[in-house]
Amino acid sequence: MRLQQQFQEAIRLANYAYSTEKAYWSWIKGYIYFHNMKHPASMSGQEIGEYLTYLVMQRHASVSTQQQALSALVFLYRNVFNWEDIKITDWCNSARPKKLPVVFSRHEAELVLSNLQGPSWLVALLMYGSGLRLLEALRLRVKDIDFQRNEITVREGKGGKDRMTVLPQKSIVCLKDQIENSSRLHQEALKNGVAHVHLPGALARKYPSAGTELAWQFIFASNQLSRDPRTGHIGRHHLHCRTVQRSVKKAISKSGITKHASCHTFRHSFATHMLESGYDIRTVQELLGHQNVNTTMIYTHVLNRGGRGVKSPVD
Repeated sequence: MRLQQQFQEAIRLANYAYSTEKAYWSWIKGYIYFHNMKHPASMSGQEIGEYLTYLVMQRHASVSTQQQALSALVFLYRNVFNWEDIKITDWCNSARPKKLPVVFSRHEAELVLSNLQGPSWLVALLMYGSGLRLLEALRLRVKDIDFQRNEITVREGKGGKDRMTVLPQKSIVCLKDQIENSSRLHQEALKNGVAHVHLPGALARKYPSAGTELAWQFIFASNQLSRDPRTGHIGRHHLHCRTVQRSVKKAISKSGITKHASCHTFRHSFATHMLESGYDIRTVQELLGHQNVNTTMIYTHVLNRGGRGVKSPVD
């Protein structure tokens, strides 16, 4: 069996996201090319260390980039080759610089939102109003919204964890319209004999009729049908993340904001403004889905209270 096929079977059995599958395979190919097409099974920890050092010294890879490459290679050896004990020789680590998150002021956030429209506006509103990541918002299904309890259930967020977060009142009318649009597209697809929707892991086997049910449809459904790259089935996926990213970038530029901002800035702004409003940091941690409160603590350094809450002597 070819190495790529072995890898695909292992990573899909482990229920990794398709984006992770593509990224991991890219690093594995880079590793093989770096060692002049030697088969990974004939190499070991020394070759892994050499490749990780190359990423830092020659390609100036960041900490997260080097870590992803390491994770891909560890997955290959442990899950494909079944090597339990992998001893990687010393390699040159990337330095992790201390960076503070970029945050919109409340006025800036409203200004960017005012320059958005359609689904992109609603996705941005949920990122800012609920603290969602971009893909978490795009992957929302009809069943994940509880209008009675004003809650959003985030399924399989970062780290594969579920969590609850707040549903902004300002989003309710437009969310219901978006769900109605998703329902219309779903009914059209059913009439044309298309009844497939992507489900993670074993859910496709557990709920074989999910593709016919509105509850499992994506709220931000794409207007176009597409082929599932893993199963080959034709169905309706959610909007592509680049569609929203481009719209937000244009809106930021149109707003005259010179910060190095992006879609994720809305999530940073949600956390910061929640803390500014006096909410407990543990509450904010749960809403964001952070495993460790220290991750949430970074937002205490960018609160709108002056430098660390200190008043300048010239004021």
